[in-house]
Amino acid sequence: MDVVEVTPTFEQYAYTFGGVAPLMRIRPGTALRVWSEDAFNGALRSTKDLSSDKVDLRFINPQTGPFHVEGAEPGDTLALHFVAMEPARDWGASATIPFFGGLTSTAVTATLQEALPDTTWIYELDRAANTVTFAARHTDLEIALPVEPMLGTVGVAPMGGEVRSSLVPERFGGNMDTPQMRPGTTCFLGVNVEGALFSIGDGHYRQGEGEACGTAVEGAMTTTLIVELIKGDAPAWPRLEDDTHWMTVGSSRPLEDAWRIGQVELVRWFRDLYGLDPMDAYQLLSQISEVPIANVVDANYSAVVKARKSLLPRATAYGGLHDDLRRRAATLL
Repeated sequence: MDVVEVTPTFEQYAYTFGGVAPLMRIRPGTALRVWSEDAFNGALRSTKDLSSDKVDLRFINPQTGPFHVEGAEPGDTLALHFVAMEPARDWGASATIPFFGGLTSTAVTATLQEALPDTTWIYELDRAANTVTFAARHTDLEIALPVEPMLGTVGVAPMGGEVRSSLVPERFGGNMDTPQMRPGTTCFLGVNVEGALFSIGDGHYRQGEGEACGTAVEGAMTTTLIVELIKGDAPAWPRLEDDTHWMTVGSSRPLEDAWRIGQVELVRWFRDLYGLDPMDAYQLLSQISEVPIANVVDANYSAVVKARKSLLPRATAYGGLHDDLRRRAATLL
């Protein structure tokens, strides 16, 4: 399988889902090897660099794309299978940003609380050991942490001509910030506009569930993925499948509404996968579902609802496309 290499220039990055002309047209079945810049657009390179001084809010969460998928029409399903994600630099950056994050006052959760200190951490990458090193800023503690690459943003253009910031997660995908968006995962997204116009970015070398401070170990990433198209059968919200789990993602505020969306969508998917009455699916999932919080810091919060395949009869989604993509992916590694 041929792999199309894509390395955008600074001027080619997108900062919204929707409202951007396609960077490239591709056919279903195409494999891409895509370079993406980090969420700070490369602005934080040392602990002396502070977000308030260096980060331009017009140019954060740069997206590589959008890609126009030939034949994609509203109501279709776009499948993106992530083959590999490789750190494209030897360091990643994280930060606490004034009035941003899960444990501080924000513009919409206002308290009489001073901003947390504007602070930057640099995580050095050890490629041989496949680790990044947490180095405390106020003590001498250092800890080598495994690299677990993921993408914070994966999305298509929204419906109705809407244009949404690349900081937002919603039913079109977007800035979901879930560690489940990793190599070996297939993401299914409903197509809203001709060509789908999908983009990816916001590489993380690792991230805890919830992205508590608002930033992961943010890093430039080289991502290999295979793009496929399923005619019709569009999911209302993002669906994920890997070798071990069925997953759905809900994004909203408050957090319980994100949880509710994910629960409802997995009930609906189990209706299709197993022919279950929705009430039976609801009962079953009440006993087996796992619900990692993806993020509690974005414009919407995101929750993943997942069910282990090993607890369930064998089933296939979209004609077994995930398994087929896994086989194709093996030829690229």
